[in-house]
Amino acid sequence: MQVVGYFPQWGIYNRRYVPLDLIKSGAMQTLTQINYAQGNIKDNACVIADPLADLNAPFKAEDSIDGMTDTPDALLRGNFHQLQLLRKRYPKVRVLISLEGKRQLFEEAAKPENRVAFVHSCIARFLQGHVAPGVEASHLFDGIDVDWEYPDAEHADDFCALMAEFRRQMDALEPVGTLPRARNRSATGYTLSIATGASQKNIGPVDWVRVAKSVDQIGVMTYDFQGPWSHDTGFVAPLQSNSPQAETVASVMEAYLAAGVPAGQLLLGLPFYAYQWHNVSAGARNGLYSHGDPVRGNLNQSTAAGLLAASPDAKLYRDPVSQAPWIYDGDTFLTFEDATSLKAKRAFARAHGLGGMMIWELSGDTVDAQLLQALRP
Repeated sequence: MQVVGYFPQWGIYNRRYVPLDLIKSGAMQTLTQINYAQGNIKDNACVIADPLADLNAPFKAEDSIDGMTDTPDALLRGNFHQLQLLRKRYPKVRVLISLEGKRQLFEEAAKPENRVAFVHSCIARFLQGHVAPGVEASHLFDGIDVDWEYPDAEHADDFCALMAEFRRQMDALEPVGTLPRARNRSATGYTLSIATGASQKNIGPVDWVRVAKSVDQIGVMTYDFQGPWSHDTGFVAPLQSNSPQAETVASVMEAYLAAGVPAGQLLLGLPFYAYQWHNVSAGARNGLYSHGDPVRGNLNQSTAAGLLAASPDAKLYRDPVSQAPWIYDGDTFLTFEDATSLKAKRAFARAHGLGGMMIWELSGDTVDAQLLQALRP
């Protein structure tokens, strides 16, 4: 079963999260694939999203995978160089570039008159390694992940055609013998994946049988079922629910299966972040499904641990149907994932023959990768 984790490009700033942390935490013992977030689109072409973070930022010895400080004359520094070092140490773990950007940028790039050139630019920059003028990084990425959020009915046909064009051009590449083996559609060994929405309104417009013929992985973002856009508390990613009208992780994954997606291509999305509300009344269920004031910010496993440690009234509760945990202290409500809820989702994925699980994003785990450890067989 695949365990795919998104790596945050922006983690380099303030030394919040860098590739070395994947090794130090033990994350590399569980991951089978890393999706590097992110590449961008500009003028209907793939571009480097952040040249400083990706190409130029010098790493100090203590933050570098090889324990060496980047020299000023090095042509390639930044996260891309660290990913090169990571690949050398873990050759069986695949690394993909995740293309992200506003929906309108994908819509324009996918038009028939732009499609072929757009795909060519992505392949030239990220798969053939022409990352910048005078800077080459061949075989850095094993494939491309497309995060178009989300194709509507008007653009669904262009979306399907774009995926087919990616497959056509990737299949035309020279095979690279050093690429790790993977179950995919390309004889050349490159992986094409997409990230897609966790709602019927995201599923309905698209011919998923057609898409599945082109892509290797369909990562479903089965999270954000509730969050800080609402004043009502709830679970960020409930596996099941007592309410037959509520969308859940299970109902969404079953809808993709019903739409004709082969189970082995589906990745079940897992959030490694948390959402929080203040001024929450206890109600009938210890803060669950109650009114409160949403809190914005970077909330993750450290938030959950900190709340339990700091507040003597904080208690961990669990929904018996979804296995989802929450913390409530009489004022603050926190929804998040823990080992128990993740193991339930892993069991669901295995029972349904899914291809694996997909994580947004890796920096939200503990320093010793306890969430990832829960996903091991």
